[in-house]
Amino acid sequence: MADGVISKALSGFYYVSSDDGLLECKARGRFRLDGTSPLVGDRVQCSLDQHGKGRIDKVEPRRNWFIRPAVANIDAMVFVAANTTPVTDPFLVDRVSVIAADADCQLILCINKADIDPGDELYNTFTAAGFPVVRTSAETGQGMEELRAAIDGKICAFTGNSGVGKSSILNKLLPGAAIPTGEVSEKLGRGKHTTRHVELYSLGGGTYVADTPGFASFDVEMMNPIPKEQLQYDFIDFEPYLGRCRFNDCAHLKEPGCAVTQALDQGKLMPSRYRSYVRLYELSAQHKSWEIKP
Repeated sequence: MADGVISKALSGFYYVSSDDGLLECKARGRFRLDGTSPLVGDRVQCSLDQHGKGRIDKVEPRRNWFIRPAVANIDAMVFVAANTTPVTDPFLVDRVSVIAADADCQLILCINKADIDPGDELYNTFTAAGFPVVRTSAETGQGMEELRAAIDGKICAFTGNSGVGKSSILNKLLPGAAIPTGEVSEKLGRGKHTTRHVELYSLGGGTYVADTPGFASFDVEMMNPIPKEQLQYDFIDFEPYLGRCRFNDCAHLKEPGCAVTQALDQGKLMPSRYRSYVRLYELSAQHKSWEIKP
């Protein structure tokens, strides 16, 4: 029996990376019956059946998992953004950061195409909020060593708007991988989807990166709604002020004596981050308690 990580799932086959190399496996039938089908990123135990074919026998407990893209055990989510064609809306970064925090994984912001536009507003906003931010250029190689250091030893999912250069960055991190890239439409200002399945690529030393099929496939609408009461804990820059409001059930909207809005007024919180919190709170408030899975 061998231990490994599922690096690719395609057409009912799972490709497990281990110290012995890459093993093509099928999953035991019981996984389909109990609804725990293996996912890319799962740590699994494998064996060979009587015909010498690989078989997944056990899926280890997961740290987290996502529906779209179908990945598990993500330590860090790398949101690739840009301040030039296509321009990233900071609200998208905020929304993914909340999803990441709720799933107990780190968000790293990667501002690509920095040789064209350094994205100062994105950099300043998310650095001030406490996120690791790396400026890169897949064209020149700028920032690649810094990005590699930020993800060292982690299983990471790369996401972001289509066309911002996720696959180009992976090609820089993994020379020879030849991951397909697409051109950005000048008319629409967004890229063509080039990635058709989720795949983990090993950088060695326990570091894996996953390419996913553009931001559209990281479907925030498919995520389990976050209770509005929980949302405050998923904004990492709110942490110093939580528990210091006048009212224990403060929603941090218009309540008197709110430590969060006081921090905002004092310039200790970025206004765009707070606006995103209000928008997300309003979205969460639309869901009834019974619609939210524990």
